[in-house]
Amino acid sequence: MTESTMIRVLLVDDQHLVRHGLRFIINAQQDMKVVGEAGSGPEAVRLAAELAPHVVFMDVQMEGGNGLEATQALLEVLPECKVVILTTFDQEDYVYQGIRAGAVGYLLKDAAPEELIDTVRAAYRGEAIYRTAVAAKVIALAVRSAAPSPQGEESIPTPSHSSQNTGEQPEPLTDAYTGRELEVLQQMAYGLRNEEIARKLYIGESTVKTHVHRILQKLQVEDRTQAVVFAIRNGYVK
Repeated sequence: MTESTMIRVLLVDDQHLVRHGLRFIINAQQDMKVVGEAGSGPEAVRLAAELAPHVVFMDVQMEGGNGLEATQALLEVLPECKVVILTTFDQEDYVYQGIRAGAVGYLLKDAAPEELIDTVRAAYRGEAIYRTAVAAKVIALAVRSAAPSPQGEESIPTPSHSSQNTGEQPEPLTDAYTGRELEVLQQMAYGLRNEEIARKLYIGESTVKTHVHRILQKLQVEDRTQAVVFAIRNGYVK
């Protein structure tokens, strides 16, 4: 594999030892390479503009600035880049703010090397990687809060801009959700399989598959996690 076809990775952490360990693991792979390292948020933004990495591992708490703020600033400069939050802290606020800042993943520093490498490849493919216990809880609670109270299949309109959003209008859905689709999306966030969702909602499994397909189509995403993260990031759930 030539250098031009490798996954380019930028490491952002104020601890040299952490960056050294990550660099060793990543550079041992044939399909990826660390192209730069930064010890602060501002330095990360500058290097991202200069080096155009495909994937960035971003620490949260750094002496040189907040990694969540740096994520948002970096993606304004390089929107096609994929940022993964890499932190010691599995905290709800960090997960939620990371999603809202535009990160595609949340990983703990004690993750196995194999998981770290898999995360690089998944992020490069555009997948969402929120697999910690707290991340799953945040996504589930966020979707649950958006579930409609009335029963039936009434349409859920596209929401107005929330004060918690970053100032940009949410990306439009191709169509409005129905109440049932939000119920299915909620159960997806809990990690339930189609047959489990069918039992939970007292509907047929084929009906669940239809709802899942429509949800992915409306959000223009490829998998379940991307659907939930998209909804949170764009203000469709709070």
